[in-house]
Amino acid sequence: MDTLRGPDAGTLLIRGLRGHAGAAGVTMNVATIACTPWASATFVGTQHQPTIVAEPVPGLRDWIGSLPDAEFLLRGHIVADLAIDRVESIDGRQHATLAILTLIDT
Repeated sequence: MDTLRGPDAGTLLIRGLRGHAGAAGVTMNVATIACTPWASATFVGTQHQPTIVAEPVPGLRDWIGSLPDAEFLLRGHIVADLAIDRVESIDGRQHATLAILTLIDT
């Protein structure tokens, strides 16, 4: 994190996911996150691949399923795409791997 510019898109995304989960009554942690710079002819951003882990609670699957349509407010960034790559149960906990593209909002 650049202290002069504030948190990066990955940090803001994790905060957004936690807040969204909390509003749904889900407690989750980010087990891993891979971030790769991304650019097109007109946009610059980052591809994020977080794996989130949560205890199975009522509404967990619904919450995970709602993520592609969720709106996240990330200062200076836009979530352009969010897809669920994989959901699996490991040792009684749900692991969901997401693919998220954030763009710099200028």
